[in-house]
Amino acid sequence: MLGGAQSLHVNAYDEALALPTEKSVKLALRVQQVIAYESGVVDSIDPLGGSYYIEWLTDTIEEEVMKIIDYIDRLGGMTKAVEIGYPQRAIAESAYQYQRMVEEGKIAVIGVNMFREEEELHIELHKVDPVSRERSIRRVREVRENRDREAWERALNELRRAADREDENVFPYILNAVRAKATVGEISSVLRDIWGGEYKPPSIY
Repeated sequence: MLGGAQSLHVNAYDEALALPTEKSVKLALRVQQVIAYESGVVDSIDPLGGSYYIEWLTDTIEEEVMKIIDYIDRLGGMTKAVEIGYPQRAIAESAYQYQRMVEEGKIAVIGVNMFREEEELHIELHKVDPVSRERSIRRVREVRENRDREAWERALNELRRAADREDENVFPYILNAVRAKATVGEISSVLRDIWGGEYKPPSIY
């Protein structure tokens, strides 16, 4: 194991309070299984011994990254690459290959293609407190009602003019609008009006 550990054990999170529940024991077990089967740390004997394994991984990653950077440079830079859909296509292809290897069992994912349980999974989802929601809405309304309307309008108009100039950095104008208590929605609306809606990535297929 990393650091020369000969064994690794994860205690259940409630062991200090009582006999562990089945849920806490299972979670502790899954942590150990993820380390053993998904991390790849047990694929090499003492991977940090002399750092040969880590150095090899680092060199491999660097080599592959440089290939991608060189290819993007040949395309004409990252902006051009995005315009022709290269990163979108590469991400989609990577996701497809990963999912395919998971489904074929070539990549271990605990609970998905090994150590699966057939019982129905119940996931607790966070629900926003209606009181908190109403409080946030009320705060926005108060900001709009109490802000200096003249300064707010002036800041948004300056942002609009800056956004209409191709060589202008709009960020200082956005900051100025924020200081004038303009909301994110109002600022975004100005930019959509000038730049023609929202960005839509090019089709990659």
